[in-house]
Amino acid sequence: MKFFLDTADLAEIEEAASWGAIAGVTTNPTLYAKIGGKLDEFHAHIKRICDIVDGPVSAESVAMTRDEIVRDGLELAEIAPNVVVKVPTMVEGLAATKELAKHGVPVNMTLCFSVPQALLAARAGARYISPFIGRFDDISDDGLAQVENIVDAINNYDFTAHTVKGEQIEIIAASVRSANHVTQCALMGADIATVPFGVLKKMVQHPLTDAGLESFMKDWEKVQ
Repeated sequence: MKFFLDTADLAEIEEAASWGAIAGVTTNPTLYAKIGGKLDEFHAHIKRICDIVDGPVSAESVAMTRDEIVRDGLELAEIAPNVVVKVPTMVEGLAATKELAKHGVPVNMTLCFSVPQALLAARAGARYISPFIGRFDDISDDGLAQVENIVDAINNYDFTAHTVKGEQIEIIAASVRSANHVTQCALMGADIATVPFGVLKKMVQHPLTDAGLESFMKDWEKVQ
């Protein structure tokens, strides 16, 4: 499994990149607003992220019609070669994804919540599909089960004829709220987990590791 960092915070991205832990970054309008981002600085900010991370950097279009999404997507793709355009799962998004794929622009289809949505995204030419976990949990549904169904369904078929450069579709487990979410997504075969920085830090931690380190240090003091 690969890990993407779900943030627009440059300091978090630089720190996580220094661990050798992340293979990409995902952003969205909420995350950009959270850091106080300005509309006229958005493209420059995405460029700074791309300068830090070699892997895919998802930048989301906020347009609502297919033509506007395509225009946004082409502009975003010009920022850096590793930009991936995030497009919401809706009719206009599917049409835009098909057109962007024709132009060689990889798409991360986001806000995906069902197998039919994922299959339609795959047929449209999406390079990545992002089913959400936490938002299912918010309505007392089982988000992990929904992601597992999507992973199984997509893996039943070969969609490489539809994607940019004939690459295999990858499933990004999104809206990850805990290290356990990551564990379960890895076991079900999700290709990528995109996680907030707080979750990434928790993935490193374990009480037995802490206890073992404390024991080792106390023993080392005896040697000194």
